[in-house]
Amino acid sequence: MNHFAVITIDLNPNLLQVGPITLTWHGIFSVLGILATIRLAAWIATRDGFTPEQIYDGAFWAVVVGLIGARLHFVLENYRLFAGHLIRVLYVNEGGISQWGGVFGAMVGLLIWARWKKYSFWKLLDAAGPGALLGLGIGRIGDIINGEHHGTPTNLPWAVNYVNPRTLGQPGLPVHPEVAYEMILCGLIVAALLPFHFRLMRRLPPGVLGLIYLGVYAFGRFFLSYFRADQIEFGLRQAQWASALMVLLAIVFVPILLRRRDERGPTLAPVPLGGGGETRTPPPEPPLQPESEPASDPGRRNHVEGGSTRNPKARGEEPSASPPGQ
Repeated sequence: MNHFAVITIDLNPNLLQVGPITLTWHGIFSVLGILATIRLAAWIATRDGFTPEQIYDGAFWAVVVGLIGARLHFVLENYRLFAGHLIRVLYVNEGGISQWGGVFGAMVGLLIWARWKKYSFWKLLDAAGPGALLGLGIGRIGDIINGEHHGTPTNLPWAVNYVNPRTLGQPGLPVHPEVAYEMILCGLIVAALLPFHFRLMRRLPPGVLGLIYLGVYAFGRFFLSYFRADQIEFGLRQAQWASALMVLLAIVFVPILLRRRDERGPTLAPVPLGGGGETRTPPPEPPLQPESEPASDPGRRNHVEGGSTRNPKARGEEPSASPPGQ
């Protein structure tokens, strides 16, 4: 195969090692991606009635369950690596997490927290959708550096060739930068939808917008996985099965949610939407209670909200023969 031009990557995937602890580029950008996800989700959710503190509380559960799901999915995908060595499942310092396992795990964690706190899971999903794609895109930068997810061989000008001795890629073999394709896909979806996010969020039932983000990404990811040299199970690559599941969830739940006719109201205290100075409609104020008066002042017993009527007998006046209002 003739390679007219390739992109050479000569970076050690391990940035720093202190004793048994290894700091990797993958780990750094994974953490940055998680932080970006939480920050963007909090910014969006505060415009749907939540407070940042509540979002950070929910994010804790999403991250914890998401990490468990990411590790569990990786173990299931690579069960041959752990056969006879189950203790290695706990060796997370050696790396090994699955992106889709993290996504589904985070959704489960968010659902558990929302049910516990009696919040709308679908509103939270709307807020988390763009943040999730932003975080996934940032996390892929670490994968580009370490070459962990092998692409299929190619002679295209943007093929990547990993030459570092410690690389997790395939040294000397130009391949498709499939994880870079995924990063671009995430960026395009966020760039296309985020400018219209609040407008769509007001017009669509809760949950639809979040499923659109994840469903469109999963649809694109399904086809991008053909450029990835992953193990094939039952005719498809492992990531394609997970992508198909996400697309299926979107196809099933979007019509169900669209049939809901209830308006999207504030979950908690309403806050300004920002930009055009528009605010969500606040809940109606409780009715004002009549003011209580001392029993010793019979002339003020007819006090009502906004003023009072006189008691003519108490003032020695003759009552008027005209009915009230005339």
